[in-house]
Amino acid sequence: MMALKHEPDDAPQDHLWSQHVNETSDAMDLTPGVFEQDDPRAIARSLKDSAESSTRRKAPPFRSAMSMLVFYINRAGKNLPQKRVNVLEQAKDELRDLYGKPRKAA
Repeated sequence: MMALKHEPDDAPQDHLWSQHVNETSDAMDLTPGVFEQDDPRAIARSLKDSAESSTRRKAPPFRSAMSMLVFYINRAGKNLPQKRVNVLEQAKDELRDLYGKPRKAA
């Protein structure tokens, strides 16, 4: 695995870690704008479709879809308004429903 170069704070950061992962990983291809949708069910359906049609994923479809959602929340979390975080958290439960998995207890 290639080591990422740490640059001083004043250096231009052309390649952030998350950008590098998105550009070079074997992660599934997502529909553009999937995480900007307002409907948690639509986000979940799109992730499910992407996971099930992907030929590059290394985990089962549910795990791949949930991983992409969690990755996005974790990488963008500090910059997301609470309303957006709530929609994405609801999308997790919708994804669980689509795969027949139990919802997380509140």
